[in-house]
Amino acid sequence: MTQARSATPHPLFGTSPIPLYLQLAEVLRRRIGRAPWVEGAMLPSIEELMAEFQVARVTVRQAMALLARDGLVSPQRGRGTFVTASGGGQRRLKVETTLDDLVEMYRGDVPELLTIAESQAAPTLTERDGTAAPGYFHMRRVHSRGGERYCVITIYIDERVFRRAPERFRTEVILPVLVALPGLVVARARQTLEISKADPAIAGLLGIPVNEPIAEVRRVLSDPAGTVIYLAEVTYRGDYVHLDMDLRP
Repeated sequence: MTQARSATPHPLFGTSPIPLYLQLAEVLRRRIGRAPWVEGAMLPSIEELMAEFQVARVTVRQAMALLARDGLVSPQRGRGTFVTASGGGQRRLKVETTLDDLVEMYRGDVPELLTIAESQAAPTLTERDGTAAPGYFHMRRVHSRGGERYCVITIYIDERVFRRAPERFRTEVILPVLVALPGLVVARARQTLEISKADPAIAGLLGIPVNEPIAEVRRVLSDPAGTVIYLAEVTYRGDYVHLDMDLRP
């Protein structure tokens, strides 16, 4: 018989269905790399963490086991637990604000193709996006780095553009291929970002708990005639997104 979850909210973590040790691990992961939890530093004792986060000893041990598995900390018998890597900063994916920087960011990714739908499925466009191409090639895939999935992306490419390099579009990261096509001019590129929570489908694809924070990006590229030649709807793991923007005076 399954034990019912307590209706009493945790004083820090509330009533989230995500196990406490996973939530604690994410909090600690974000601290690692920031003073005083820099590389080589010794972490507070289990008892201190139990008191700070109001959790049981087993919860702290499980959280530390996850961080140790990821190579972020190293428990040393009789000495304590030490920071062995810089933490969340290594996983961050900067949300770029220029097309050139965005293309450069994607170089070196290893796309894992989940499904390819070679249909005439067209994106839903708004008046602000531009005009529709006669037809689109549609695909959905997962991108990963270092063996860890970090985003799910649904892509629509102007079918005329897709036919210029179909095998490359199927097997490579699309943006670097797209902008390198001879004679193709991207006259306008824009993207929007919204913070949301992972539903069961997205959680399963990215290997994260349901209701974990995610960032949803909608990216549109159009040609000089105002035709949308590329539209992508991207869902990023929240722990990979890093906003760093220049504020113009």
